[in-house]
Amino acid sequence: MVPTAVPAPGYDEARRLAALQSLALLDSGPEREFDALVALTADMLGCPTAMLNLIDRDRQWVKARFGPGPDETSREIAFCDRTIQGAGPMIVDDATVDVRFAGNPMVLGADGIRFYAGMPIHAIDGAGHRQPIGALCVLDAAPRCLDERGRQALAHLAMLAEALIAARAVANRAVEVARVSDALVTELARKDGIFRQAERMAMMGSFRVSLDDNKLEWSENVYRIHGLPIGRAPPIDGALDHYEPVSRARVAAAIARTIETGESFDIEENFFTAQAERRRVRSMGELERIEGRPVAIVGVFQDITDRYELEKVLRRSADTDMLTGLCNRASFERLLDAAIHRARGDDAKLVLAMIDLDGFKAINDTLGHLAGDDVLRGVGRALRAPWLAGSCAARLGGDEFAVVIEDVKLIADPAALGRRLEEGLRVPVSAGALGMIAAGTVGIAALDAEHEGVRDLVQAADTLLYAAKRDRIGERRRADRRMV
Repeated sequence: MVPTAVPAPGYDEARRLAALQSLALLDSGPEREFDALVALTADMLGCPTAMLNLIDRDRQWVKARFGPGPDETSREIAFCDRTIQGAGPMIVDDATVDVRFAGNPMVLGADGIRFYAGMPIHAIDGAGHRQPIGALCVLDAAPRCLDERGRQALAHLAMLAEALIAARAVANRAVEVARVSDALVTELARKDGIFRQAERMAMMGSFRVSLDDNKLEWSENVYRIHGLPIGRAPPIDGALDHYEPVSRARVAAAIARTIETGESFDIEENFFTAQAERRRVRSMGELERIEGRPVAIVGVFQDITDRYELEKVLRRSADTDMLTGLCNRASFERLLDAAIHRARGDDAKLVLAMIDLDGFKAINDTLGHLAGDDVLRGVGRALRAPWLAGSCAARLGGDEFAVVIEDVKLIADPAALGRRLEEGLRVPVSAGALGMIAAGTVGIAALDAEHEGVRDLVQAADTLLYAAKRDRIGERRRADRRMV
């Protein structure tokens, strides 16, 4: 029997369910923002499965998923049901030894859940209170643990999920108001204030384009986003001038497609205000019909710059080794694969340098791990030096590094390239009165017809690297004998 969770103080199931139902998220179709969020969550936390789950009265329903699994499960066995009843994250390192889940059917079996980490997702109810409606979580079939940085990342991603849900709710309300506004003339004065307030809160405005005369109408917040004084809207061509040329063509094509097919559009593009300030905007529109005849395009226009910049920061964090500032292993493999395809498509040359630090363990043991971190940061700076501009440097883990080099001049003399890399890897480090100099060994392999892909090229460079390490160790031993 699965033990019952104890809800956190203030937990109100009735209000929670009311807040969830008001969002109209349950059993809704896939949405790219939520799919991208769970994919980013799986990538940042290194888990094969990530989900955004909503907890209904008797079931757990999956709004977005990265990885395989069912679309819904019984609430009785759902890990996320316990998460929403707590005040913070719930981390289960190994569910098979956790008394709360050891008998759970989702845990039993060879591919059952072993690791779980979840953060509650909240929505605002009608009384203005935060209610837990679901959870953002990651799963693994192997036990593991989540460090403090991972916990912070999960918390930040959960905040982004809440922002997406809130923005979706506001956008849905704004679109509904825009579509039925003509039929609600008698209530326009009352609703107008509410609508303007919602626009300002969401950095959003509404628009309408009449198909008969191409007349463009804007709400006040659309003027604000454009940086224009509130008044008569410009011609539609003048409004599109705020976009970059490529973006302008895409927006015009989306509007034309909606007029031709009746399909709604939802696009994000770069945009410049009247003051030449670069922003990111989202535009959503659909046909307005009267007695079946299309008469206008109505929609909403939103400044999403803050959210867009946050997503870029999260993506960069997912691809970067935080200690050295270099690419991490996952990012390196993608970039190397792209470089191989590029080199073969252009009939160009490409080399891969694999690097292993010599005596790194001795530095850690002698001077301490802080000194070891200083060495790794120094290597990171060396592999970002100006002479390697255009190359891709990565930390693969521990004291292993790699550099993908496409520069023709550097590739022309592999021996000189190796010597220059090894010179840059000589990093002095000290702790108290003790000092040491870190060094590294380099193995360089050139892409040829025998290398089918990333794995073959990495293996070739690894082989050369460890041959070079054996030679270096042999030279040191011969030098020691000569000294004796």
